[in-house]
Amino acid sequence: MAVSVNGSTQEVWWKDGVFYQIWPASYKDGNGDGMGDIVGIIETLDYLKDLGVDTIWVSPMYQSPQKDMGYDISDYEAIDPMYGSVEDAEKLIKGCHDRGMRIIFDLVVNHTSDQHEWFKQSRSSKDDTKRDWYFWRPPKYVNGERRPPNNWRAYFGGSAWQWDEHTQEYYLHLFVPEQPDLNWENNETREAIYNSAVKFWLDKGIDGFRVDTVNLYSKPIDFPDGAITDPSSEYQLAPDLWCNGPRMHEFLRELNDKVLSQYDCCTVGELPSTPNIKDVLRYVSAEAKQLNMVFQFDVVNLGQPESCRYEPYPIHLPDLKAGLARMQTLCTDSDGWATAFLENHDQARSISRFTTPQPTHHTRAATLLSLLLSTLSGTLFLYQGQELGMTNAPRSWAGSEYKDVETQNYLSRIRSAAQASHPDDTTFLSAALEKAMDGIAKVARDHARTPMQWDSSPHAGFTKRKEGGWMRVNDNFREINVERQRGVKGSVLEFWRGMISMRKEWGGVFIRGRFVLFEGGNERTVTFGKIGRSEEGGKGTVLVVLNFSEGREGWRVPVGWKVGRLLVGNVGEGEREEEEGVLGAWEGRVYEAEVLEGEGEVNGVNGVDGHAVNGHA
Repeated sequence: MAVSVNGSTQEVWWKDGVFYQIWPASYKDGNGDGMGDIVGIIETLDYLKDLGVDTIWVSPMYQSPQKDMGYDISDYEAIDPMYGSVEDAEKLIKGCHDRGMRIIFDLVVNHTSDQHEWFKQSRSSKDDTKRDWYFWRPPKYVNGERRPPNNWRAYFGGSAWQWDEHTQEYYLHLFVPEQPDLNWENNETREAIYNSAVKFWLDKGIDGFRVDTVNLYSKPIDFPDGAITDPSSEYQLAPDLWCNGPRMHEFLRELNDKVLSQYDCCTVGELPSTPNIKDVLRYVSAEAKQLNMVFQFDVVNLGQPESCRYEPYPIHLPDLKAGLARMQTLCTDSDGWATAFLENHDQARSISRFTTPQPTHHTRAATLLSLLLSTLSGTLFLYQGQELGMTNAPRSWAGSEYKDVETQNYLSRIRSAAQASHPDDTTFLSAALEKAMDGIAKVARDHARTPMQWDSSPHAGFTKRKEGGWMRVNDNFREINVERQRGVKGSVLEFWRGMISMRKEWGGVFIRGRFVLFEGGNERTVTFGKIGRSEEGGKGTVLVVLNFSEGREGWRVPVGWKVGRLLVGNVGEGEREEEEGVLGAWEGRVYEAEVLEGEGEVNGVNGVDGHAVNGHA
């Protein structure tokens, strides 16, 4: 089946399957050098198969100087030696296929490494044939001082333009300076991308791509200044200018027509700064023939200001519910498709962000999130360690333990700003850095990148290297690991295994059913229905009730609905609240349900007054 799909959702492998993301550096060290690798991944394929995983997504393993953990690629057709070789990758592909699983890679084609041969040629001379493969612009001069072409700020801080002394021009980089942006306006550039980054690996047998920053390829080539949203900064983030640009959909249609449609593959795009569902649908509509699905950030970006993720604010449950409802409409109110996820390599751990990291509630909180995700329509994506309930690193960790370039750049900016405003004031500097660490401890990307916790041995079984791995293991690895949870009834791992199995058994309802949100304004509980669609093979209806608090909370059956037997819950019968209509702390339940004739099917309840209103709450 090609990437262009019809309107049906039945028996499509990338819709009904469960995807599992692997961050290779932190997953499993197979050769004992302290760095995760392909051999380590191959060793665990049976574990993933047993969990119920259908497709693994492996984050970048390509040849790279590792300025941004492999998202700065110097050769699309080579594997970085720290991970293995192309031959190892071929064994991994075969290992997945031999087990009836599939595999997708990351496709990173907004930019390359500055060590890629394309860029080396591009910067060698203004007259080089690859000069126009990247964005080069002359400087501006203000009062005789050389300045960048515009005021754009890179995602990781500083100007988005880097001066090149050799050719006396700036080049664009929306991320770190070592990641120059490719110029998709150039026809030759696009053809080279298709051949080297896409076809090369599809011909090796992979089953598709997660497409990095999929809406950044088309920029306004006059490069206007961005709006001043941060008066304290010389440079401004301008996603309204560089996201969803004028030729974006043209480029993706061409990629599909020329390459993707020739293979039985899938694509899932990373789609930042696109909050409007109508705009999202332009990418994932079956008619559009661009992408199969995308990652929206309505939920995972909650509590994080776009200008600076490290200054988080409290997440309100109604906002989470509203984000979920928006995403769910893609599966039932259009010819598009959605993803269901709460974690990836760019997000802190979901149990720490959306529930509680307290050990006393760990199992309930982690399984509550499993109930939520497993019953959402769309394709389910898990991130390594999520099936164990892995948590953020403790607040006690020093800044030096964090390895991500974004985190370290943020600490450097805080340090420089404090020293500039209060020279020689060590007390002020210390306070500024402590405040910065408070934010880092909550939302840094590093929390997703601590090594996978396999067992209670030194370094959590991630590596046998005496000195440990490239990054410190979370301090709680002896309490939270695969070995401790595998085969243990009631553990987070076994609960996830059961929910994945139930999700597939109830696919017509859980995966493809219509989502109906109730009590959207409730600050402590989440209640929603899932109605199977007969035209998609769905039979039955369920009601999901979840308590997102540490106290006992009441709940009620929505108007026009009737509940039957309890299908699944995360609290055993002996521990369950005896009082009818009451949920214990972090408790969740899924009931078989019935929509009474003429009521409820397309209605939700807004607020807590019990009156049905049209549409989603």
